[in-house]
Amino acid sequence: MANGAHAPHRELTLRTRRRVEVRPGGGEWRALEEELRLDPVRLAVLVCDMWDKHWCTSATRRVNELAPAMDGVVRAARAMGAFIIHCPSETMDWYERTPQRLRAMQAPRAEMPVERELPNTPPLPVDASDNGCDCAVHEVVYKAWTRQTSEICIAPEDAVTDSGEEVWNLLRERGIELVAIMGVHTNMCVLGRPFGIRRLVRLGQPVVLVRDMTDTMYNPRMPPYVSHSRGTELVVEHIERHWCPTIVSTEFTGKPAFRFSEAE
Repeated sequence: MANGAHAPHRELTLRTRRRVEVRPGGGEWRALEEELRLDPVRLAVLVCDMWDKHWCTSATRRVNELAPAMDGVVRAARAMGAFIIHCPSETMDWYERTPQRLRAMQAPRAEMPVERELPNTPPLPVDASDNGCDCAVHEVVYKAWTRQTSEICIAPEDAVTDSGEEVWNLLRERGIELVAIMGVHTNMCVLGRPFGIRRLVRLGQPVVLVRDMTDTMYNPRMPPYVSHSRGTELVVEHIERHWCPTIVSTEFTGKPAFRFSEAE
């Protein structure tokens, strides 16, 4: 099935936000909002590691709260004509022989460019050296996930993969101009996976983070000793400064931006 075959053909306007230094080297930043227009069939929405369960109970709880709202965003973007790529890492056995998995595996191979060398970025603004779980009792790290949460619909025309190369093949096959990435966790997988923000930027692929459709692995008992929600905001601001712009899910749904129930 061709991407967007039954979707209306219209221009999509995304309001992006990035951060620029007021004076080079001065350490003062300001938010800069711009409008980006594109044909929605040239947009891919990538869902990162929205697993059915996480080893950290708090992380699982927040994913469960976020997932229904994210499903609404995915459905709205799909209806506009965007191509949806589900990337629940380390769970490909679950999707073996499904049409969505085969679509990713069988996409024509596209030559990957040499990754660009970029200036070193400052360290992330939150310390997750304790693995970032904010539960009151220390939890053991283990592979708790088996699939993507069932709260997010995987439609027949979508794709499933956890391979950076397969994502690249899918993007090139469809002439994708922009990737909107959402999911968890911003300071870990969303930035660092083979299909994550850092890799896409180094490959020269324009990307935006859907900043209200994400969460962070951060324990407020670690530096900079702020609330969990503020820790996520700090990571988002870091991305806006050094990696890519962000948008909010309102661009797709027309609804207010998502907020976790525990947010300040």
